[in-house]
Amino acid sequence: KTKSAWDKNPEEIIKGLKDVYFDTTTSSFIDGQEGKLLYRGYNIHDLAEKSTFEEVVYLLLYGKLPNKQQLEEFDQTMRANRRIPDEVIQVLDLVKGSHPMDALRTGISALAAFDPEVKDNSVEATIRKGVRLTAQGPTIVAAHHRLRQGLEPVAPDPSLNHAGNFLKMLFDEVPDQETTDLLDVDFILHAEHGSNASSFGARVTASTISDLHSAVTTGVGVLKGPAHGGAAEEVMRMALDIGQPENAEDYCRNILDNGGRFMGFGHRVYRAEDPHARHLRERSRILSEKVGQPHWFQILTYVEEEVMVRYRSRGIFVNVDFFAGSIYYLLGIPDDLFISIFALGRIAGWTLQCAEQFEDNILLRPLMEYTGEMDLEYTAIGDRS
Repeated sequence: KTKSAWDKNPEEIIKGLKDVYFDTTTSSFIDGQEGKLLYRGYNIHDLAEKSTFEEVVYLLLYGKLPNKQQLEEFDQTMRANRRIPDEVIQVLDLVKGSHPMDALRTGISALAAFDPEVKDNSVEATIRKGVRLTAQGPTIVAAHHRLRQGLEPVAPDPSLNHAGNFLKMLFDEVPDQETTDLLDVDFILHAEHGSNASSFGARVTASTISDLHSAVTTGVGVLKGPAHGGAAEEVMRMALDIGQPENAEDYCRNILDNGGRFMGFGHRVYRAEDPHARHLRERSRILSEKVGQPHWFQILTYVEEEVMVRYRSRGIFVNVDFFAGSIYYLLGIPDDLFISIFALGRIAGWTLQCAEQFEDNILLRPLMEYTGEMDLEYTAIGDRS
């Protein structure tokens, strides 16, 4: 006899849907045991070292690496779509006291009112909207940051690439090439990562045949949670608490003795080193030396090599957030913007996930095992004790 879904036993419940496959994908491949990550078949190490964010966005959305002409045309499309309507700027001014992730969520939601294809869920329209949102996201974050400081937003600069333009809008200063390249790599590393919590949330929204703006808004909301996107901020806060490398030993011993937790270690998928980490580790070292503050990297290295090394046998290694926070801090980016930068890199990945969902859609609707009481007798309110 075939067992119905309603007859499932509690032993079959998989909390958090851990290791459950709910669909197929061509977006990214993750081997958690080996620490391997591929975007559309291409190794993240090759993309981080040899590619650009614009090229990676094209790869994710169109499934192949662009030739020179395709990349130039795509780059021009991205640059041409960076501006956001004045009305959205006004909305951001109204919520300038909010957390940057709340402002990003609100800004993306508001952009839906101005997108001519908001109701078109075809794969082609979804990709076009995703390109626009990828281009507009940095403008939202930078404009909100300027407004909350009592400053006028800086207009997008079409002469700069995606990363350089974001830094220019944020600080009203053209960044040097080394800094631009550093943020470009960071965006690449955050662009796509399978069915993580925010991507799954975006796909759930897409599965209801809602629109891309709603799905990306969902992704932003899910990413804001500290269990998903907030570790970089916590790692840098730890480093600031330690202050100097000579304080690290006592600080770490106190955490271990009191059963505390070190943020930036461990991953739901990886049982080897997170493949993102190597790229940010070396760049954190170089940047800390460049700005004359090598002690931040020395503190993080102590925590990784002297304290957490003992947990590697359990599959606990540094993840992408461990060195990301120090890079943002050294670039002068406020800590409450760290998660927003993660989100700006991920919009393309959310778009790809939603395009896949729209292309072969089924409503994502898992079941839960009911463990409460059954068939209780209703008692009138006057007879209740």
